[in-house]
Amino acid sequence: MLKNKVFIILIVLISLSLKSHGQDVVRKDYSYFLDVFHSTSVNVKKESLQFIEQNWKESFEIYAIETLYFMHDSKSFADLFLVLQEKTNKSYGFDFNAWFEYIWSKEPNYSDDYYSFKAAIHAAKDRRFITYFLGRENQSTIRLDEVRWGGVVQDGIPPLRNPKMISVEKATYLDDDNVVFGVSINGDTRAYPKRILAWHEMFTDVVGGTSVTGVYCTLCGTVILYKSEKDGVNYQLGTSGFLYRSNKLMYDKKTQSLWNTLWGKPVIGPLVGKGIELEYLSVVTTTWGEWKAQHPETTVLSLNTGHRRDYGEGIAYKDYFATDKLMFSIPKKDKRLKNKQEILAIRNPSETDENIAISSKFLQKNPIYKGRINKKMFTVFTDNSGAHRVYFTKEVDFINYDGRQTVTDSTGALWSLFEGYLEANSDKKRLELLPTHNAFWFGYKAAFPDVTLIKK
Repeated sequence: MLKNKVFIILIVLISLSLKSHGQDVVRKDYSYFLDVFHSTSVNVKKESLQFIEQNWKESFEIYAIETLYFMHDSKSFADLFLVLQEKTNKSYGFDFNAWFEYIWSKEPNYSDDYYSFKAAIHAAKDRRFITYFLGRENQSTIRLDEVRWGGVVQDGIPPLRNPKMISVEKATYLDDDNVVFGVSINGDTRAYPKRILAWHEMFTDVVGGTSVTGVYCTLCGTVILYKSEKDGVNYQLGTSGFLYRSNKLMYDKKTQSLWNTLWGKPVIGPLVGKGIELEYLSVVTTTWGEWKAQHPETTVLSLNTGHRRDYGEGIAYKDYFATDKLMFSIPKKDKRLKNKQEILAIRNPSETDENIAISSKFLQKNPIYKGRINKKMFTVFTDNSGAHRVYFTKEVDFINYDGRQTVTDSTGALWSLFEGYLEANSDKKRLELLPTHNAFWFGYKAAFPDVTLIKK
């Protein structure tokens, strides 16, 4: 039934560029670009190119760029590419990142028809992409021409669903210097190695009795953990195949709405405007050696994922992580830090829009850092592996940290550092955790343009 519905939608879209009973049907401008893209008729392609050239307007730019991005017909590509260069007076060659940056340097000029075009042109890669865009003109909070295909179909990078966990003793495949993403909920402590998660980019699990979705945006260097449930609804999230400002977009299975990974909010689709924002939890980026030393009871992902991959350390995205170059461009870069320099993200979205990014290099040189967000004092403790943990420390002034699990306040009292709280050894007073995560500077700044950067 679903396949038939999708097929009908495709026919309706494509029929806009065909003739019916000797008369032209009502045509949309974008249908001429679809002709150039998919028609097998040389004459149809020629007539469509003539229409495009003779009726060119600024809104055609994004149609042309996205059509060219997917086109395999070298003759049609050359013809349309020539029109694009002549009409824009730009010569970026085949650098599509540069063409997109040109589009983003101006105010958006696309019409509502662009949603239908985007659905149709991307249907060539995955029919399920149609539901992301078709009819979503009034269900979007982000600029549509900044949504780019990431090169995979829906869940083409397969999420791990309730993955198998093993004990420290059985995790012989891991070396102490391997990077892991540590989480702890209600005493349930787990490690998700980067070497595995980089191949899957998402996991759904139940940790400490809480349904969670972990998202690893490899491009923007962010692992963020969300509670999957909000207001009684458990959202089944997956990999959409699309990016926004080089940031992975998720989708939910029921409504096919697209979600921004860093915001935890739906940004295109039926769930837009419903006031939905998932609660995020803390993720500690550290080494396997340090994590298991602090948490000998931890479990860790098994290599038995149900998929065949080379899970060796540093294999996935090796070339991307080796340089500061981006795979997908963003509208504007902030050169105060290198693109892929790590920052610690400090937010408290339930109380304030204030947003702070602190350079991880700076924090490694200052293992105790004190700051404020929404007038609340917090302290960042950075351990021997470079991992950060943040707590609301109120009036308590901490002056010493042993780089692992013990901190000392200004009165000489000792405190123990736990993943969920900071506890005084004497009277068991507790200070609340402020959930945080790491990210690459470029991706975080692109998602939160007004963020405050602390780097020295």
